[in-house]
Amino acid sequence: MDLSSFAPEQQCRATLLGLVQAIKVTSKTDKKFRELVAKKDFTICICIRTENIGRVYTFKGGKVTSKSGKDYTTDVVMEFNDSRDAMRMFVPWRDYLDVINMAKLFKMGASGNETLAVHFTDILSAIFDNRVKYGIKMPDGTMRYTNNTNGGPVFVYVKDGKIIRITPMDLAEDDAEPWTIKARGKEFTPTKKVTVSPHTQGIKSTIYSKDRILYPMKRVDFDPNGERNPQNRGISGYERISWDEATDIVANEIMRVKEEHGPGAIMNGTGSHHTWGNLGYWLSCRIRFFNTIGTTYVAHNPDSWEGFYWGAMHHWGNSIRLGSPDTYNTVEDALQHTDMIVFWSADPESTSGVYGAMEGTQRRLWAKELGIEFVHIDPFYNHTAALLGGKWLANNPGTSNAMALAIAYVWMQEGLYDKDFVEDKTEGFAEWKEYVLGNEDGIPKTPEWQEPETGIPAHDVRALARKWGSKKVYLAAGGIQGFGSAGRAATGSEWARSMVCLMAMQGIGKPGVNMGCLQQGTPIDTRFFFPGYAEGGLSGDYTGTGVGINMYQRMPQVMTMNPVKQKVPRLRIPEAIMDGHTTGYPTDTTQIEGQFFEFGYPAPGHSPIKMYYKYGGSHFGTMNDTNRYARMYRHKNLETVINQSIWMEGEAKFADVILPACTNFERWDIGEFASSGGYIHHNYNQCNHRVITLQHKCIEPLGESKSDFEIFKMIATKMDMGAYFTEGSSELEWTKRLFYGTDLKDVTTWSKFLKKGYYIVPPPKEEDRDPVSWRWYYEGRKKDVPEMNPLPADTTKFFEGLQTQSGKIEFVCNSLKRFAPDDPERPVMTKYIPSWEGTHSGELYEKYPLQLITPHSRYSFHTMMDGKDSHINDIVDHRVEIDGYYYWIVRLNDKDAEARGITQNQIVEVHNDRGSVLCAAQLTSRVPKGTVHSYESSALYEPIGEPGESPDRGGSMNVLTPSRPIIKKSHSTACNSCLVNIRVWEGE
Repeated sequence: MDLSSFAPEQQCRATLLGLVQAIKVTSKTDKKFRELVAKKDFTICICIRTENIGRVYTFKGGKVTSKSGKDYTTDVVMEFNDSRDAMRMFVPWRDYLDVINMAKLFKMGASGNETLAVHFTDILSAIFDNRVKYGIKMPDGTMRYTNNTNGGPVFVYVKDGKIIRITPMDLAEDDAEPWTIKARGKEFTPTKKVTVSPHTQGIKSTIYSKDRILYPMKRVDFDPNGERNPQNRGISGYERISWDEATDIVANEIMRVKEEHGPGAIMNGTGSHHTWGNLGYWLSCRIRFFNTIGTTYVAHNPDSWEGFYWGAMHHWGNSIRLGSPDTYNTVEDALQHTDMIVFWSADPESTSGVYGAMEGTQRRLWAKELGIEFVHIDPFYNHTAALLGGKWLANNPGTSNAMALAIAYVWMQEGLYDKDFVEDKTEGFAEWKEYVLGNEDGIPKTPEWQEPETGIPAHDVRALARKWGSKKVYLAAGGIQGFGSAGRAATGSEWARSMVCLMAMQGIGKPGVNMGCLQQGTPIDTRFFFPGYAEGGLSGDYTGTGVGINMYQRMPQVMTMNPVKQKVPRLRIPEAIMDGHTTGYPTDTTQIEGQFFEFGYPAPGHSPIKMYYKYGGSHFGTMNDTNRYARMYRHKNLETVINQSIWMEGEAKFADVILPACTNFERWDIGEFASSGGYIHHNYNQCNHRVITLQHKCIEPLGESKSDFEIFKMIATKMDMGAYFTEGSSELEWTKRLFYGTDLKDVTTWSKFLKKGYYIVPPPKEEDRDPVSWRWYYEGRKKDVPEMNPLPADTTKFFEGLQTQSGKIEFVCNSLKRFAPDDPERPVMTKYIPSWEGTHSGELYEKYPLQLITPHSRYSFHTMMDGKDSHINDIVDHRVEIDGYYYWIVRLNDKDAEARGITQNQIVEVHNDRGSVLCAAQLTSRVPKGTVHSYESSALYEPIGEPGESPDRGGSMNVLTPSRPIIKKSHSTACNSCLVNIRVWEGE
């Protein structure tokens, strides 16, 4: 019935009366809703404070009845200021800004039993959710849904409540046509389909994995009211408990720890990544919950940008990208003008850039078709080199900066650099030149000088320098610019600094001269707004996410704020717990100098950590010297450990209580292909199409698992904060909120988007494409690429010049002059500093003469697709099955293997003083003698004896990597500076 012609009081009475009928009708047609209504018996009064309007509802035995009138003695009272306010809340098309303003002005509120109040809002939301129709019925009887992953968007085919298959998305005829690039007499248009990363192909097997955690569990010898036995974490087993008991324990422990110890006693940390979605990602509901209870956050290091953040940023700014370059429209520029691409510690065919699936592969093959030359500088003959061919220079790990300086030496001596650009657009070149030529320290940085360091013959380096200096060259410093294993080594910051200096010498921004490897920089529409996951989802966190920049005026939500100012550096968590103190440096994207502000733990007036609530992927496979984490978990200083995970792997086995989360295929969400938002601004320009996906709830959560949102809601409700946490909205309603906060609402309807599940953003016309990055700088114009960086306060002339003090690329860094002019680990200009764990390490190198590198895997996204009985395990380049166990692989040169009596697929022990890992040996010429290669990020940590003290056969190679930072004045990982030895495993 249309109530719009009635007065608000009449509308309100009719709506309150009609609510009963809506519940009854929905109960008849929906079993799940019927079970929800029958879950609790209670009474609730909904009334108007200033008017004589009210209705009492009684829920009993799954039935609902109502009567007119106000009754303030019911279990729950929901009161509105007037009828207009009530109607703003109860209509399906409600404006959430109105709802939030009513709540903030106390024009609506609920009193009584918090659990029952939240339960009632669940019933209201379920009425709306029940009417949603989504997905497409296929001829074979399956329903086709859409979803998204860390490796690309997918179609999901479901029948009888079970996923039948998951495939890449083939785009429809009515979807926007892709762009076309004209280059050297040819036209290039990407295929009208979407790719996925290799690891995404196994995702169905992980959803139905035998390692799924399906029920809440408690460690058998953990008694929150008695003996806790922390020494048995990682050893003792688990017993199944109910959700009621589990959330009771967690809620009670949160309140107890806060009361007994004070602010900061609860620490929350997460892996670098989580299952995809703007609302379910680790920067969304997790932060909302922990801001609600107050927590000591684990401060992340810039673990993919180490060298560029701690080093390169001081030469040219770009703090918004953690020191990395932007790459707007560089695909077109490279295909049209470039002669050669130098892949330096870059393997985009393995890393997919990041999240970017196999989108860039086609573009790199176009470059090969055009005759563009390729050079690969990497200790490992990686997948990109194997696909594209070209010259491979296999340098010793941690020595890239020596080669870079030798290249600069040749350019200086032979005049093979852009003198006008250096004179006009840079500062400090003359001083750096004195160092490179040897006039400062008496050591000319010649190709001959670098040869014993890098292992690369001088004539090869001189030939590369001459070719590079006489051609138009793109430099790929990492698979996505700024990433790269060379940046995650003891010399990582100096390598990254030299990458900037080399590009400055060649005049970055001139046609054909830039940074990139055709992985980023497609000519897609960057003006169409849809947020990435770093925009904070439903977190309400205006300072720690991008909510305050991009979403506060678009998607109404109550602001959340964490009052606890204490934080713990992620790479120093073990020291914080076991030693009781540590220090760190922050990751700050607003300015160059933000990284200088050292912070300490414990913070003044704050409690030491007593409870650790861990969420998401394992640190054992992704951090450094990770036996430390095993010892930390078993330390008496940790009174309680909670782990919220999807699979029983990694750190989950060290928890006191385990809360089973579901995958993103079992909940609602929304997100965009390869879009992280503020973390890598506009990084969806890795994709051939901008694909925005409604992440359908494809199946019900397996077992008793629940979405992270539901888990946090249950705990918050037991602490009387459930309504504050949810704002009375379900996950589907939050998804709809976010939809209406974007430009999607202007091009499609909510109902169409629900059904189809995705939208392709059309590319701009050729004449409207973004300018090429750095062209403005090369030509001396105002900045014209679509990013507001640097901030106005961080420049002398807004949109003119760079973020540095001089506004130019600085060979000698003013920021470092101000902060630490005499720091030998990070001098004011880049210099060659030998690795503190490498060939110069004396007795340590004699004991452990093999240099281990551990780049990102092609077949797993951090820990996400590894283990779990995944189909990925059957890929022989990922794991090898030996006697029924899938071993991680270590690759070593045939000569190193022969010297140790090691044969193909033999179980070996890779070891050093920090620990040992059992692996399957793969003999290969893809690594030079003295270098061994094994990917990082095993999901498994399975010590064969006491955790932290015995060999791990799961494959967590980071057991071996050093915990020492790249430089002391940083919070950084140097995982690719790691000395080991290898021996045949005899089973001892």
